[in-house]
Amino acid sequence: MSIVQTNRKPFSPTQSTATGAFAESANYPEDEWTLVIRPFDSLLNLRLDEIWQYRDLLTLFVRRDCVAFYKQTILGPLWYILQPMMMTIVFTLVFSKIARIGTDGIPPILFYLAGITCWAYFSECLVRTSDTFVANQHLFGKVYFPRILVPLSIVASGLIKFVIQFFVFAAALVLMVWYRDCPLRINAYALLLPVLILVMAMLAMAFGLIISALTSKYRDLKFALTFGIQLWMYATPIVYPMSMIGGGKWKYLIRANPMSHVVETFKFGFLGQGMFSWWHLGYASSFAALLLYFAIMIFNRVERTFMDSV
Repeated sequence: MSIVQTNRKPFSPTQSTATGAFAESANYPEDEWTLVIRPFDSLLNLRLDEIWQYRDLLTLFVRRDCVAFYKQTILGPLWYILQPMMMTIVFTLVFSKIARIGTDGIPPILFYLAGITCWAYFSECLVRTSDTFVANQHLFGKVYFPRILVPLSIVASGLIKFVIQFFVFAAALVLMVWYRDCPLRINAYALLLPVLILVMAMLAMAFGLIISALTSKYRDLKFALTFGIQLWMYATPIVYPMSMIGGGKWKYLIRANPMSHVVETFKFGFLGQGMFSWWHLGYASSFAALLLYFAIMIFNRVERTFMDSV
């Protein structure tokens, strides 16, 4: 449904009773109402203007996600730092020391930490967004507000965790350069970081909205998502460099993955190693934007009747 606000004057004191207000308001034409609710008549109407109208509620959702996520934990936000550090240590031991997978001359700790920093934000936003309908059905069934605010708040609150983990990566980079004299230099392509964040957010939100719309009827997808995220990570150059991929179908499969170009651009900008191409980055950005557009269309369509199926 859509909400249209007008500038109708409030009721007078003589209309304070419910019966009097209803009888008196029935004489007013529709364009004089303060609030008009209509059903949506087009899938192409994404209702993005409602996001601005409910921006205060979006802020509250972001605050709720940040406060409640690690509530009643001993370490609290320290998990933001411990998680990427522990994963980096494990990846270094398994893939660098045991499997002997090269890192294009980049110190393994920095190589894996760069990929984990990007992947952690993307995967967490995707998983949490994919549970939008099921996790919030108690709220959606009671009051109207643009449902898109919930996945938007997840993507926005995830930025706080990303910023913390990015500073962990930046601190490790400074220490490596300072104490080990590594030939790693930040270049101008590091300024593309806001673009990379936007692409990751759009990709995570797009896939999350589609999966959320499908899981309102098919709960099996929720279990398949965890397995799919793990496979997707190995299809992204996080534990191996893109230069290791030779020819054949694997090369095209990994390059068709938009997250591959996000991770490679991140490494190229901050570590000076990796494969960067404006065409590849443009492909990832266009893919994310188009997919998000269609994902919102699907999300809005399912929103009308999902309470009958959850």
